[in-house]
Amino acid sequence: MKTLVLATQNPGKISEIRDLLPESITVVSCKEVGITEDIPETGDTLEANAEQKARYMFDRCGLPCLADDTGLEVEALDGAPGVYSARYAGPEKDSEKNIDKLLLALAGNENRRARFRTVLAMVSKSGTQFYEGIVRGTIAEKRMGNSGFGYDPVFIPEGETRSFAQMTKAEKNQISHRGRALQKAFGSNQNPGSI
Repeated sequence: MKTLVLATQNPGKISEIRDLLPESITVVSCKEVGITEDIPETGDTLEANAEQKARYMFDRCGLPCLADDTGLEVEALDGAPGVYSARYAGPEKDSEKNIDKLLLALAGNENRRARFRTVLAMVSKSGTQFYEGIVRGTIAEKRMGNSGFGYDPVFIPEGETRSFAQMTKAEKNQISHRGRALQKAFGSNQNPGSI
């Protein structure tokens, strides 16, 4: 049995990642290893933030650590909010305010193409490994659905008419950016790499 520490305080991410990882891996949160403080996230790229968070946790607990940073990149906004997605409407990381600001920025704009991009960093004694997952789609004109977290109520993945927030967890996990990155990290048969 292998143990993997998730370098996040976001309960939505913890739940989603636990559902996506093989049962042979024991997934623990920061709190479960005694880390309750905010994890630094000062990079200007998704890669820098993911590595910073995973390294911070690894240096404190010595166990293999996995961190992700995810950005919603909107074509009409030149890739914004991107690396600042969680703090788009301010430092309090309020998802509702972030969505309000996004919908206002796109009001009247016919180009609603966007993509979610996740970068995973896994830090262990053998070093740091990166994995990326991307899902393309569009931004809805209003919120749709009550599931998920973050921008899920306004993101409609390609090939769908529903937002992520209208899908079951299993449906979202099949096509999500985070799911795709984890698939690269742990392979098609979900065997963990060199943790």
